[in-house]
Amino acid sequence: MIRLRSVELALPRVQVAAEFLQSPWGLIPAGTQGGVLFFRGTGSHPYILSLREAAAPAVRAIEFSGTPAEVAAVQARGSAAGVPVEKFAELDAPGGGSGFVVEGPEKQKYRFIAETAPVAELPPERDRPLQITHAVLNSVDVAACERFVETALGFQVTDRTKMMTFVRCNRKHHALAYAHSDVSSLNHIAFEMNDVDGVMRGIGRMRDAGYDVVWGPGRHGPGDNVFGYFIAPFGGIVEYTAEISEVGDDYKVGSPEDWKWPPGRIDQWGISTKDGTRIPAAERVFRFI
Repeated sequence: MIRLRSVELALPRVQVAAEFLQSPWGLIPAGTQGGVLFFRGTGSHPYILSLREAAAPAVRAIEFSGTPAEVAAVQARGSAAGVPVEKFAELDAPGGGSGFVVEGPEKQKYRFIAETAPVAELPPERDRPLQITHAVLNSVDVAACERFVETALGFQVTDRTKMMTFVRCNRKHHALAYAHSDVSSLNHIAFEMNDVDGVMRGIGRMRDAGYDVVWGPGRHGPGDNVFGYFIAPFGGIVEYTAEISEVGDDYKVGSPEDWKWPPGRIDQWGISTKDGTRIPAAERVFRFI
């Protein structure tokens, strides 16, 4: 199945970001190739985040992977939809692999990699992420992004709220979500922990390291996942999450009317607080190039 694999970021002071991602965040160094630093979780991806030195923050690519046949099917669908496809013979990254890149309506780069040599999972650790489970992107035209991923990539809309559209590429409730905004940027990256205890321990560990949670702990509506959000020292928002729901083809696409909270609540538990000043600024740091 097609899976979300990684996000590639460009940013200044890569080493500072790398130190944070290893400790306290919990990622595992996966090598350096072509001047790019790679980090993995304990799951079955060779890497889940990559960093490249640059003068200004930017998102270089959102990566997906699958079998050669699955990736070829997405490529054929994109070509049939008239979307320009840029092929590559071998990715200069851990695990290698051939594939292609397509550009979304707002300069989003989606990279698809055919996996020919599966990567073994590492022993699970309660304080390390497994993988990236979703990336949320701010969008000026959410409807256009919806049409693109459905038509060109074959993804499916799972839910729509007043603020976001959630999109899946397999049974996980969402791999991508598009948030209504006046800019096109990276809203946040969600790192999946083993369980709720992993999320809560992560929140505690981050507080011990001097990073206050900016939203959480709580449990979302769409996706049903537990969460805790932080602003990383490199400016972007990162999330610990667990227990994201899985859905089938019979899932009824939710509408904004299905996702309303009682007064004073912004999640299922009703105990979380959200930093309405720092979060919006951090959601605009990483633009698409």
